[in-house]
Amino acid sequence: MSDTPALVDAHHHVWNLDVRPQPWLDEPGHEPLRRNFSSHALRSAATRPIAGRRLTSTVLVQCITSVPETRDLLALADSDPLIGAVVGWADLTSPAIGDVLDDLRTGSAGRYLRAVRHLVQGESDPHWLGRPDVERGLRAVAERGLGYDVLIRSHQFPQVIRLAERLPELPLVLDHAGKPPVASRELTDWAQQVRTLARHPQVRCKVSGLVTEADHERWTVADIRPVWDVLLSAFGPDRLMFGSDWPVCVLAGGWNRWAAAVDELMDGCSGPEIDAILAGTATTFYHLTPAPTKEGTTCS
Repeated sequence: MSDTPALVDAHHHVWNLDVRPQPWLDEPGHEPLRRNFSSHALRSAATRPIAGRRLTSTVLVQCITSVPETRDLLALADSDPLIGAVVGWADLTSPAIGDVLDDLRTGSAGRYLRAVRHLVQGESDPHWLGRPDVERGLRAVAERGLGYDVLIRSHQFPQVIRLAERLPELPLVLDHAGKPPVASRELTDWAQQVRTLARHPQVRCKVSGLVTEADHERWTVADIRPVWDVLLSAFGPDRLMFGSDWPVCVLAGGWNRWAAAVDELMDGCSGPEIDAILAGTATTFYHLTPAPTKEGTTCS
């Protein structure tokens, strides 16, 4: 086993617009993203180490509600050693959800499917995660030993909290920390909801996507630190995982600028705590190859 400490990017995307369009990129402000992004481009972009670690493994996450896209992502993971896991998509409301998941998990590429995700942030129904058909689908996910990535906006926390209460057997990870309103700095309600959700031990949280909720041009680490402090106190380092949200983070400075911010935010954390945030939590949740740990002082 290598002695090099791991750095896992627990949340990134790829897309080839010549093969599969991404309609969400038509939204104003997404112009810098309207080109192809590959895993090779991620390697080129992610040059800055964090806590002396360079990128060793990633979790590739779906973008659109498409089973064919998920198949493409699984095939890519099967061919690219950088990608250790895939978060795919399947229709949770379908009576055939179990069969679809089983089919996605067949073949050599299928072993990389470790979780599923739905774009709940785009659902207008405030009780979407509590619908009987959705809950049936999520039970099928749990029965197959898969996790569920929760993509919501901050006002949708109540339905995630109810989901955690109803399905304690389903491993959950909160993407982008629930998209706190960093730019407005109105974090009181978000913080209360995060602390409530964090009381459920099956929930993990991605420290990702925060800079795109801030002022894209003028954000500083000081803008992110109040969010970081809440996450660290609510979840603890053993339930937090670093994610870049690349290439979406290009809108607010890119992979290396976010990596530098995470490095600064972790100042005061011990070796084991840094290892949990940068590798251990994601390794456990997504069943990646384990990484060595370090010893040190305590997170402050």
